[in-house]
Amino acid sequence: MTGKGTGSDTATGTGIRLHAPAPGWALTADVVVVGSGVAGLTAALRCEAAGLRTIVVTKARLDDGSTRWAQGGVAAALGEGDTPEQHLDDTLVAGAGLCDEEAVRILVTEGPDAVRRLIATGAHFDESSEGGLELTREGGHHRRRIAHAGGDATGAEISRALVEAVRARGLRTVENALVLDLLTDAEGRTAGVTLHVMGEGQHDGVGAVHAPAVVLATGGMGQVYSATTNPSVSTGDGVALALRAGAEISDLEFVQFHPTVLFLGPDAEGQQPLVSEAVRGEGAHLVDADGVRFMVGQHELAELAPRDIVAKGITRRMLEQDAEHMFLDARHFGADMWEHRFPTILAACRAHGIDPVTEPVPVAPAAHYASGGVRTDPRGRTTVPGLYACGEVACTGVHGANRLASNSLLEGLVYAERIAADIAARHAEDGLHARVPQPVPHPETPAHPLLAPETRFAIQRIMTGGAGVLRSAASLQAAAEQLQRLHTDARDSLDENGKTSEPGVDTWEATNLLCVARVLVAAALLREETRGCHWREDRADRDDEQWRRHIVVRLNPDRTLAVRTTDTADFPPTSRQPHAAPQSRPQEQ
Repeated sequence: MTGKGTGSDTATGTGIRLHAPAPGWALTADVVVVGSGVAGLTAALRCEAAGLRTIVVTKARLDDGSTRWAQGGVAAALGEGDTPEQHLDDTLVAGAGLCDEEAVRILVTEGPDAVRRLIATGAHFDESSEGGLELTREGGHHRRRIAHAGGDATGAEISRALVEAVRARGLRTVENALVLDLLTDAEGRTAGVTLHVMGEGQHDGVGAVHAPAVVLATGGMGQVYSATTNPSVSTGDGVALALRAGAEISDLEFVQFHPTVLFLGPDAEGQQPLVSEAVRGEGAHLVDADGVRFMVGQHELAELAPRDIVAKGITRRMLEQDAEHMFLDARHFGADMWEHRFPTILAACRAHGIDPVTEPVPVAPAAHYASGGVRTDPRGRTTVPGLYACGEVACTGVHGANRLASNSLLEGLVYAERIAADIAARHAEDGLHARVPQPVPHPETPAHPLLAPETRFAIQRIMTGGAGVLRSAASLQAAAEQLQRLHTDARDSLDENGKTSEPGVDTWEATNLLCVARVLVAAALLREETRGCHWREDRADRDDEQWRRHIVVRLNPDRTLAVRTTDTADFPPTSRQPHAAPQSRPQEQ
């Protein structure tokens, strides 16, 4: 391999933006948080508590993000005999050699107190008969360290508590607002965001929030695939915005497919019901149509192996037996345990005509979580001055090649608090409050043609077929070529007619999905090995000598992708110079 490097420069933006009307209104704040999941609301509450004027912008309602759908719980060393060091070991094993150990150590050492502060904020977790937290196990964990709420409704309870806290503190919020692009000042520093309010918020149409600090907490990009556990709002908007702003994206090839998603048929699309890993943690078995426990013997933890191993095991068995799904058998739980421990899952199964009390549940892997995202340092800083990222949109180095179960909520808590502390420190040291952002106007000519709304479904089919659980050079190359044709068609239409698809939520989302899909495929095509949740059929072995390193992507001003690798598994600083030469030929974006 050639062209590896460790450096990163301070980005000054690409000049590329989404085609949209000029902002018709503006708000001013010290910090704008984009997203209202556990990461976004935690960051907002901590910023507000530090005396910063804080505005929360969210794409739907405050409680409509991915956090609400989290079933299993939040992992932290809270149980007797458990330690942060043991949690660190499990996380590093799951991450398949690509975790940044410093980032993981921050997570596991600061995690327990972060959970306690969440409880102090008002979140009610399930308790044992002795009055302590009731903890369970999930895949990859050697101890019971998963705190849960409402049996299998942890995310809903965390969301409820944080939303109530935000409203009680009187934080200003803008709901039903799709963020469009980052605003910067003449020196390339963050100066706020543009956004479009979808008719039901405090303002209609395109506006702006001017702020010297922006926190991206926009969640995932699961809607890039046909079947996903992610809600419909998870269209990669934060990653796409960061790319256009000049930020670096890392490890986007590592998309985690949850092993046990309720199988609703081969043509099922959109958000699918999740069957939490905690069901296996409580003793459910994965079986094939003959009742054989096929994970036994494949890993010491059998059904509780890390998610990438279980997803691969299910997929292999499906291929061997030409089956569309496997089964999760928890009939031995009995009705009482199902009703009290997993009421949400029980209701979802029964709504689709399946009774897990009396029959095995059909399951198959579906896109679940992006382990990669906008590259940050330990304080949540990206490569764009003033732009931060936390939660699923970020790549802190915690997850490596495969996220350990229930580390996501913890990462959102811990790194959101660290971001708020850094912004508050900058405010105190530099007089951030006194600096009124002066955004540089965007050029009038749109550089990014918008895609027709129906392109979304074409992108999903391409990604599911070419960059899903199973990948190969041939499938990824085919996907790259098909995605390129979609972009070329839009570009040529713009060049010939000077027009683009009508600006709107559907066209902006489709354009963002194509942007992140191209980066994901480029990284997956470059990584010629199997590691974590990146499974290359044609490169079945893990290659630490060549590939125990990260793939980093940036969008160039000419709309090509600059793709490079780091020298080690550690993340380089976000402000280091100079920037290394691209690892591979730039790809038109």
